[in-house]
Amino acid sequence: MTERIWGILVEGFGKILLASIKVTIPLTIIGFALAMVIAIFMALVQYAKIPVLKEISRLYIWIFRGTPLLVQLFLAYYGLPKLGIVMNAFPCAVMVFALNEGAYCAETMRSALEAVPEGQTEAGYCVGMNYLQIMWHVVIPQAMRTAFPPLSNSVISMLKDTSLAAEITVADMFMSAQKIVGRTYEPLWLYSEVALIYLVFSTILTLIQRRWEKRLSAYNLRSTEVGAKGGKAA
Repeated sequence: MTERIWGILVEGFGKILLASIKVTIPLTIIGFALAMVIAIFMALVQYAKIPVLKEISRLYIWIFRGTPLLVQLFLAYYGLPKLGIVMNAFPCAVMVFALNEGAYCAETMRSALEAVPEGQTEAGYCVGMNYLQIMWHVVIPQAMRTAFPPLSNSVISMLKDTSLAAEITVADMFMSAQKIVGRTYEPLWLYSEVALIYLVFSTILTLIQRRWEKRLSAYNLRSTEVGAKGGKAA
């Protein structure tokens, strides 16, 4: 590796990392937070079997899971202006990522909600809770423990997918690398540098995921032991 390439990589690293802090990470955090709001609402609608809303949620999930994310980005950024709906690149990307990821997470949450034993709901009614209280205090917390591993994988996947936002002019770290490549004509080393940064971020998220999974496993084990002791005492 020549001194020139080292200089390009060192200079590019700062610009790419800055773009990741200013754009890539916020896009991931905001997009996934909104996706979870959408996912929980859609999952609850299906879980409660509300007739019209259930069909609407299924249609939404079918559309966003059945079409490519890149096509959705292009439709929102380049297509909607034809209908008079114009958005800046970053909020447009946030909206599309939230809607896309929300569809996948909705199915994860739905299956997690359905995995909670019906006896938990009945127990909630027995102690005087209403439906909303049971869902908020009993069903959703248990479902979240079940859904945590696949949801964590969704965060990691979404972090990597944010590179597609460069296609609608979002100045993330991939676009920063593209600009440097256009000036220096060193695609191999610069794109490798971007890949390494994505790998580091993904590894950090994976380590956090594993740590929280161990905590949840320990919590579930303690809960099982307490329940078993309570059953013997009864």
